[in-house]
Amino acid sequence: MTAEVLKPVTVLTADDIASRRRGRGVRRRVVIAVLATLVVAAFAISLMFGQTFYPPGDVLRVIFGEQVQGATFTVGRLRLPRAVLALTTGVCFGLAGVTFQTMLRNPLASPDIIGISAGASAAATFAIVTLSLGATQVSIFAIASGLAIALLIYVLSFKNGVGGTRLILIGIGIAAMLHSVTDYLLDQASEWDQQAAMRWLTGSLNGASWTQVIPVVVALVVLTPVLLGQTRNLDVSRLGDDTASALGVRVNRLRLIVIVAAVGVLAFATAAAGPIAFVAFLAGPIAARLVGPNGSLVIPSALVGALLVLVADFAGQYAFDTRFPVGVVTGVLGAPYLIYLIVRTNRAGGSL
Repeated sequence: MTAEVLKPVTVLTADDIASRRRGRGVRRRVVIAVLATLVVAAFAISLMFGQTFYPPGDVLRVIFGEQVQGATFTVGRLRLPRAVLALTTGVCFGLAGVTFQTMLRNPLASPDIIGISAGASAAATFAIVTLSLGATQVSIFAIASGLAIALLIYVLSFKNGVGGTRLILIGIGIAAMLHSVTDYLLDQASEWDQQAAMRWLTGSLNGASWTQVIPVVVALVVLTPVLLGQTRNLDVSRLGDDTASALGVRVNRLRLIVIVAAVGVLAFATAAAGPIAFVAFLAGPIAARLVGPNGSLVIPSALVGALLVLVADFAGQYAFDTRFPVGVVTGVLGAPYLIYLIVRTNRAGGSL
């Protein structure tokens, strides 16, 4: 019988711990700086490039209100609202996705997985197909319905608090029912209404205008500080409800606040551009890989969401022979990751 070999235990000193914390802080700041630079670059490229190239000087003159032949219409009326809408909706989806994933400690806890986006989609389809409402009314209908579905999921999953797995499973079930409602409405719709509904359901920035951009910007200005103000409590909640409560976090109050704020930014973004697939789902995990363990993912995820939508929209317009809506491109990116995540969870013997 061989003697068991004991491995030496590494003891970290206070200086070692402080050094590692500084290293993580430096990495986080570098990642945020790089992501912000990439977002600015993608935004600039979407304004300069297209069927016609406009140099940076012309683009800046248009942004500052000068009249530039050709660029005033193409950049000022077409490209600029589209780019701003891509930027703001990407930030909204990134914020909403990482908030739910962090709060429920599950990468599947994304608004487009647990039924909130499906609720807005079903309501918008009903408004277009059955009520024949215009774009503004459809947006209002989608916002109200997204908030209502989020409240319904919260209430149904509440039992001595909101359990993460319970909320996810209830959300997935409600999403399945809402998808069936959407499919039924589309089956009964006229050809014209089907086309209008499908453009919205796919997630598209075509025809973007300032009337769509302004409500999203207002939602971000009002609700982003709420989410940023809860980042510390969200980070603590990763340790589990009991530990978070012991550390002074009022878990149920935290969940109610962040759910309302996250659903708010999500609903306004969905109303403006449709449920752009998988951006909320992908932004958080990508940010976590880049930033590393520990530290808030709210700002990195918002930047990743903006970058995903900007790049996907530009690729959908110019990278292929046929133009694709942004939601098609993000769907192609997100679906394989969803399959991979489910397979990995299954192999590890974990639960959803």
